[in-house]
Amino acid sequence: MRLRNIPAAAGAIEESIFCINEPKEYKGKWHEFFENTNPIHMEIGMGKGKFLTELALKNLGINYIGVERYQSVLYRAVQKMDENPIDNLRFICVDAATLPEIFEKGEVSKIYLNFSDPWPKDRHARRRLTSREFLERYDLILKDDGIIEFKTDNVGLFDFSLEEVDASPLFKLDAFTRDLHNDPKMNEGNVMTEYEEKFSSKGNAICKMVISKIIA
Repeated sequence: MRLRNIPAAAGAIEESIFCINEPKEYKGKWHEFFENTNPIHMEIGMGKGKFLTELALKNLGINYIGVERYQSVLYRAVQKMDENPIDNLRFICVDAATLPEIFEKGEVSKIYLNFSDPWPKDRHARRRLTSREFLERYDLILKDDGIIEFKTDNVGLFDFSLEEVDASPLFKLDAFTRDLHNDPKMNEGNVMTEYEEKFSSKGNAICKMVISKIIA
């Protein structure tokens, strides 16, 4: 789906106090940025921010960072934050491939991947956010006990993701389901994204996996 360009997006993001425009400056200093030692949780591909907003409001003792590469998408989240500011939530507009340049090893406690772009063509497999290449990047920023939660309605992407974790020397599979909303244990406390509400309302089953780092 082609994204609609919003001319005002770039300026609004640059001027917003909720967006971090030079995130590389805070590498190794994110607790100083938030002025506390609370754990940092991150959503990569945060879209309009519904999921992270709900989490941040429920968990004031956690710092949340939303990562979104498209300015026109992030702009919507910025508008919502302007109306209802949240102290423990901030945004960065970057490509996820650059995250090891922005966060030091062990600075992030948890990563959420929700309904990521499936990049369906085989030649684009390395761009998928659950590819081995991206798992290596996550290993560079996650704490030793850090975890990743991934949700999708795309069965092909989910199967690919399970295979990538199985082949990874860095991560192990802790739990998974192919029908989240009918799995009482894994659905407990689930916060739905906008996509999740849309897809599940059409009868699509939601897949989820939870993985953690392998400690040598």
